Amino acid sequence: MTASKKAQTRQVKGKAKAAAGRAVGNEHTTAEGHAEKPKGGAREANERAKDAFKR
Repeated sequence: MTASKKAQTRQVKGKAKAAAGRAVGNEHTTAEGHAEKPKGGAREANERAKDAFKR
């Protein structure tokens, strides 16, 4: 799996975790999910920058 796909997976995982936390009323899980989403976004941006310099 490429690093970009891993980053996208992390974003989706964060969204799912936040939604699950909201569904059951667990604020801790919701917060963890919200915290994971930016990490995936930052990773994806990093990979795009690397790809831009490779060209």
